[in-house]
Amino acid sequence: MTTLDHAAPATAPAAAKNRPLNREDYKTLGLSALGGTLEFYDFVVFVFFANVIGRLFFPAEMPEWMRQLQTLGIFAAGYLARPIGGILIAHYGDILGRKKMFTLSVFLMAVPTLIIGLLPTYASIGIAAPILLLLMRVLQGAAIGGEMPGAWIFVAEHAPEKRYGFAIGALTSGITGGIFLGSIIGVWLNSTYSQSEIHDWAWRIPFILGGVFGLVSVYMRKFLHETPIFKELQARKAADRELPLKTILRDHREACAVVALMTWILSTAVVVVVLMTPSYLQKNFHIEPAMALKANAVATVTLTIGCVFWGWLSDKLGTRLTMILGWGGMAATAYLFYLNLPGTEASLICTYATVGFFVGSISLLPVVGVRAFPADVRFTGLSFAYNMAYAVFGGLTPMLVSVWQQRDVMAPAHYVAAMGVLGVLMAFWPLACKGWQAKKA
Repeated sequence: MTTLDHAAPATAPAAAKNRPLNREDYKTLGLSALGGTLEFYDFVVFVFFANVIGRLFFPAEMPEWMRQLQTLGIFAAGYLARPIGGILIAHYGDILGRKKMFTLSVFLMAVPTLIIGLLPTYASIGIAAPILLLLMRVLQGAAIGGEMPGAWIFVAEHAPEKRYGFAIGALTSGITGGIFLGSIIGVWLNSTYSQSEIHDWAWRIPFILGGVFGLVSVYMRKFLHETPIFKELQARKAADRELPLKTILRDHREACAVVALMTWILSTAVVVVVLMTPSYLQKNFHIEPAMALKANAVATVTLTIGCVFWGWLSDKLGTRLTMILGWGGMAATAYLFYLNLPGTEASLICTYATVGFFVGSISLLPVVGVRAFPADVRFTGLSFAYNMAYAVFGGLTPMLVSVWQQRDVMAPAHYVAAMGVLGVLMAFWPLACKGWQAKKA
């Protein structure tokens, strides 16, 4: 399929460029962000209870290191399933509609999460317990692979052009808020119940809550409307001309490269700064676990705020300058944070919160990525490039940084700063700044 001369514009065509967000826009944004928060919570809550799950779903006589390896392997299976789920959901999202797949992704996350909370343990059904757990984790991975690109596109295609960056940033903040929600639930559970109670039954509460709220989110998404851009595609019968992935691989390899490199930046920022740093602080600087988790929670809050800010700033200053400021700031504040460790409690929280705010510039990935593809293959293109890159870089980054730390304790700073520099350089890539442009006849 050749590139369409009359492809839909990068953002919502339904309203004037300068109109403010209206009540319907806020409803769309709110329901989308809430669903994303709950879905990402369902995906990450597993890691907060990995130790308990390992003891319950594997033989008691199994060596501790082997049990931990098996549990982390099941956790990693969710990441490996992301590209498959993302490609399939995106394919039908470009053919059948954004709304249907947007709702399906939440359903595919909610049901397995609820089932995990109800699963019998190894003591009850033997080897079937970890097999069922693995199957549920694969379904979760498939769901999250379709949710994030689907959510970004759904909101972007509804938002007025001049509020495009803010809308995507606000949605991304809701998704990252799922990490914070999982952390808060973990803290609450550990402060409310004894370790024996958590081991016996209380560990199930976060999964059951996540599953139930996820199903509520499925119901709430029925009140969303199909995007104006997809309706226009349907009217022109452009959505079913050719297999979308075939078009992507032939005509939009540059856009895939842009999204893949920006996903490398995003995955590094999230994995290294947010997910790995608490254990890094404890292991290398002997910071108390409670203090490390407290600082991490504050950084997650500033990350969430930063997602909104950098999206909003891209509306005001343009994509190029915002990328330079956001990712240049991430490179600088990474050194500010890591070079001042361990510091005092106040300095730890302050510098961690600062780098967290600049990590919020990860919301620029969907700002750029949605516009990098024409509307008729946008869902497939963004989902394919994002999920394939995340499976590679999200999986390799923890191992790379862990090995590098053996030689240089500042490895996380160097790696995050390098990604910041890459983001600044990408600001001068025309496709990243201007988006896909229809070829003139």
